[in-house]
Amino acid sequence: MKPGAPSLQSSRLLDQVRERIRYAHYSLKTEKAYHYWIRFFILWSATQLGGMRHPREMGVADVETFLSMLANERKVSASTHNQALSALLFLYREVLGIDLPWLNNIGRPQQTKRIPAVLTKDEVAGLLAQMDGVTALLARLLYGTGMRLMEGMRLRIKDVDFERLIIIVREAKGAKDRVVMLPRTLTPALRLQMLAARAQWEADRQVQGSGVDVPHALESKYPKVGCTWGWFWLFPSPTLSIDPRSGVERRHHLFEERLQRALKKAVASAGIVKPVSVHTLRHSFGTHLLQAGSDIRTVQELLGHSDVSATMIYTHVLKAAAGDTARPLDALLQS
Repeated sequence: MKPGAPSLQSSRLLDQVRERIRYAHYSLKTEKAYHYWIRFFILWSATQLGGMRHPREMGVADVETFLSMLANERKVSASTHNQALSALLFLYREVLGIDLPWLNNIGRPQQTKRIPAVLTKDEVAGLLAQMDGVTALLARLLYGTGMRLMEGMRLRIKDVDFERLIIIVREAKGAKDRVVMLPRTLTPALRLQMLAARAQWEADRQVQGSGVDVPHALESKYPKVGCTWGWFWLFPSPTLSIDPRSGVERRHHLFEERLQRALKKAVASAGIVKPVSVHTLRHSFGTHLLQAGSDIRTVQELLGHSDVSATMIYTHVLKAAAGDTARPLDALLQS
């Protein structure tokens, strides 16, 4: 057990992993990923090391052999490889309270830095024209604000300010809040979406539903806060679902794959051959802002990058596409 952390209540190792992850307020996706890799590591030890062994009994050679297997046999990507390593580091340091010197010496594979796919303004317009309904509104919102997929999905009513034309993004990447611009052209559609969300909220209140999930222990301090209008989702799911952590049936936000599927169809319909994902809208937002003359520090703040070097990647796209850059072949053939 890590010094300063509360005593673990569970006796089973994987339950202890979940307990410590929730104490650290990690996301549900991180919890699922870490649980998967730690369980995989234990099961792998049973088949490769002559019987199941507790991680306390394994050392640097076992961990390195496991990570080598992932890279050489399963051919996992560098990001997946790093995720597996992070899960094992969390297991030893945070759950078992073991901070062995060799943990710091295990190298992480370097991820190849690639220039992101960026759509032109005409391509964005053509893509959005192929979408309709709530997914079209979400796509326009993500492009118009530079928000990440889950930042848009998790928007609460209280964080949309029509008067000041801003949106407050709560607990984004790195557990940081930030403010993004709200495009004027989106306000009519967002007001209509808010009316639809209000109707759903009122219907839930009539049947005395459990409300929505709220962060941390806010509900223990204010028991009915999840049932208030301000905390309701701007994009609520049409159906109820079971909270995987509490087991309570709640109103979740719209499922993210709904937008991903709609965008994939729109890309095909628009005839775009570039690799496009929801995150491409964010890349396009940053690039188009710089192209319009916005200061790179401003773009950094709007995107929520902790380091300006992450924002600088968009300048590489602009330099490659700069119309006034001298092209030797053109000059040769025109002479």
